[in-house]
Amino acid sequence: MDTVGGISEVGGSANSLEAENLARFAVDEHNKKGNSMLQFKKVTNLKQQVVSGTMNYITLEAVDGDKMKVYEAKVWEKSWINFKELQDFKLIGDATACA
Repeated sequence: MDTVGGISEVGGSANSLEAENLARFAVDEHNKKGNSMLQFKKVTNLKQQVVSGTMNYITLEAVDGDKMKVYEAKVWEKSWINFKELQDFKLIGDATACA
């Protein structure tokens, strides 16, 4: 059971449609804000924190130019009011180095 404030692994659902949609949203928002052209590839990890809504911590792979890189995105979601906001998006490293 999730507790308010606790971050928990979302086991087995990193490849779910919901996780993929959140990751695509994060990449799209990052591209808009940072004038980037990242291309989403896959979600590698998902953690969630119950807040006023859900804070999603998404580790994902995306193509930057000709290199696959790993990023961590933080997306705040309140599904009952159709609200999603990218809180943070940062480069973790190259996908080959993290594999």
